[in-house]
Amino acid sequence: MPVAYTGMNPSQIAKSYDKIASQWNADMIGSDYGITMIDRAIKNCAEKKTALDVGCGSGGRIVNKLLENAFNLTAIDFSEGMLALAKQNHPQLTFEKADIIEWETDDRFDLIVAWDSIFHLPLEFQEPVVRKLCNFLNPLGILVYTFGDAVGAHEDTWLGEKFGYSPIGIDENLRVLAACNCQCRHLELDQYPQNHVSVIARKNS
Repeated sequence: MPVAYTGMNPSQIAKSYDKIASQWNADMIGSDYGITMIDRAIKNCAEKKTALDVGCGSGGRIVNKLLENAFNLTAIDFSEGMLALAKQNHPQLTFEKADIIEWETDDRFDLIVAWDSIFHLPLEFQEPVVRKLCNFLNPLGILVYTFGDAVGAHEDTWLGEKFGYSPIGIDENLRVLAACNCQCRHLELDQYPQNHVSVIARKNS
């Protein structure tokens, strides 16, 4: 019996991002893409002390927005190429190379951002990673992340490189959030008709 395709592993995704890092940085460094949702997430924060950016890329717009709001920022990514640019763009910060599947911390956060990052993880890790991020939240902490309005793993080509995507869909994401004592506060298909979903969830006290 053939084995079902579940997506690209994080090392493969990191290598693809390494190859497009310079182009991605040039395209996104001055962009406001996603900032409306990040602003909305920040406004929902009960406290604005600690933040985690999962898949921070080369930094830029989201890192700047978190710094503007005086968050003490932890930023991680698995692409060495992206992290090298992040360190150039934000020399005052420390960035950590980390795979969110394996990464652990005793810190807890008032805000966690995973913008266009965890949807790349293999299908079997979607729920465990969302659960992990929920567990990293302080009471009343806010999680904002993106995923696909579809179910199942697939590959696509972007900037000449292959990337894996493994959505579990809206209903499953909402189920996982609720199971982790987190309430959906805002959800939208923010690039309709593309299957791109952004969601803000709040951990209950």
